[in-house]
Amino acid sequence: MNSSRSTEFLMLGLSDLPEQQILLFVIFLVMYLLNLIGNSTIIFLVRADSHLRTPMYFFLANLSFVDMCYTSAIVPKMLVNIVSEDKSMTLMDCISQLYFFLCFACTECFLLAVMAYDRFVAICNPLHYILIISRKICLILVVSSWLAAALHSLLHSVMASTLTFCGSNKVYHFYCDMAPLLQLACSDISLNKLLIYTEGGLPVLIPFLIVLYSYTRIISSILQIRSTDGRYKAFSTCSSHLTVVILFYGTIGFMYLRPSSRSSVNYDRVVSVIYTVVAPMLNPFIYSLRNKEVKGALKKAFTRKKNV
Repeated sequence: MNSSRSTEFLMLGLSDLPEQQILLFVIFLVMYLLNLIGNSTIIFLVRADSHLRTPMYFFLANLSFVDMCYTSAIVPKMLVNIVSEDKSMTLMDCISQLYFFLCFACTECFLLAVMAYDRFVAICNPLHYILIISRKICLILVVSSWLAAALHSLLHSVMASTLTFCGSNKVYHFYCDMAPLLQLACSDISLNKLLIYTEGGLPVLIPFLIVLYSYTRIISSILQIRSTDGRYKAFSTCSSHLTVVILFYGTIGFMYLRPSSRSSVNYDRVVSVIYTVVAPMLNPFIYSLRNKEVKGALKKAFTRKKNV
């Protein structure tokens, strides 16, 4: 296995116990289907209901689309590996999965920051909201998020493809992430690590700082509202997004900011499941259950279906 072009990796997944494979397959299949149903419903409602044609729901529809793509880059291949005896993955497939995973994950980070900024303007500067968050600005923010994420993932994927792999080809994970690949490389990885420690953290750090600043200002503005009713209404407009942000950044922070060790491999895989599978599945339910406008649009859609 001297040539990186002919290397195949053995994806060990979440468990190598035969009796757990069917259970894992059913669980992840159900979660994946819930993800597709929930997020596609959000996209449909935003397009179908005129009351949801606002910047906030435009960003939400884009986030739902990213969540579907994000999970689709990982789960289908994982499901095939669970039921198949051949759990191998070629280097090209692995690099491709890495690219799309990074692209969608980074796009999610940027969109969460954009949505936080949108709520900041809506609550802290409501009189100028229409001027600041115009349709043109919405498109620019979304397209910029996709382009920045695509360039970032392309850079890291190209760097990963230049590595040479030898020795063990066992990947103790259920998808191709950067850390497991670097552990298997037998060529110099110093440049890859330098890139990860410098540019690599920017797509997470910059959006996180924007989210932090936005919610600091939002909370400060909400606390200045005298009436309890006013404070509740103001907070309810961003509570769903805040819940999603905490779930997403909380799991990523636990995964990548704590000291790594050999004994943490199993914990890493479990935490990875939360932010790659569970969080994207929960997002549409968090937004629909805590949002009167989304629930109203859903009731209208069901009513129209019954009347047809």
